[in-house]
Amino acid sequence: MATPKKELTVEEKLKALYDLQQKLSEIDAIKTLRGELPQEVQDLEDEIAGLHTRVSKFEDEISIQKGELERNRQDKEQSEAMIAKYTADQDNVRNNREYDYLTKEIEYQSLNIELAEKRMNEAARKTETLKMEIEKAKEMCTDREHALEEKKNELNEIVSENKQKEETLREKAKKQENKIEERLLTAFKRIRKNTRNGLGVVVVQRNACGGCFNRIPAQRQMEIKMHKKIIVCEYCGRILIDPELVGIAPEEAKNK
Repeated sequence: MATPKKELTVEEKLKALYDLQQKLSEIDAIKTLRGELPQEVQDLEDEIAGLHTRVSKFEDEISIQKGELERNRQDKEQSEAMIAKYTADQDNVRNNREYDYLTKEIEYQSLNIELAEKRMNEAARKTETLKMEIEKAKEMCTDREHALEEKKNELNEIVSENKQKEETLREKAKKQENKIEERLLTAFKRIRKNTRNGLGVVVVQRNACGGCFNRIPAQRQMEIKMHKKIIVCEYCGRILIDPELVGIAPEEAKNK
């Protein structure tokens, strides 16, 4: 059975959220350092996989064209054999009707030969075109593989440099999350998700929200300083914190 979380005061909740935000911001900074590299690596891997699939399809089509070429070659040879037979038979006809019949069969088989040759030429042209496409795809694949290797090396270098730090931060963030009640934590994560810079909790700076920089009414500033309830910015929805509550002097808050 899970141990119920300790009920925190509003001040403790705000401090816990701020501390969590600091750790998550450090993790975000590491992610920013990686930049678009993870997505670029994924895109290159997807493109390479697509090129391999394309080559495979071209090779399958070449096999089909080879089969077509062989079938038409056999048809041509068969027609040539029939022509030779009919030509020989013409020397032994008994009447003009038999001779005309054999002549028509020779013409028919000649047409079959022309059609077979046409199809053979088409299959040969298609095969050559497919071979050229395969070479282009393979060259492109080689180029992308070199780019992928460079991107992976660059990404691995950045990851290895920050791996331990990121893991430590994630462990600390997880422990910090366990201190915060589920509803408040869910709200905080939702706010973070909806902000461009991932800031769900900000300190008041120069009488304004530290996230969107809109001015905070004097009455609302007084309420923030009292730490009696959790107050969010009416413009951006971020949770607002009195800088002094988290050990930030007013002059320091101006520079944050």
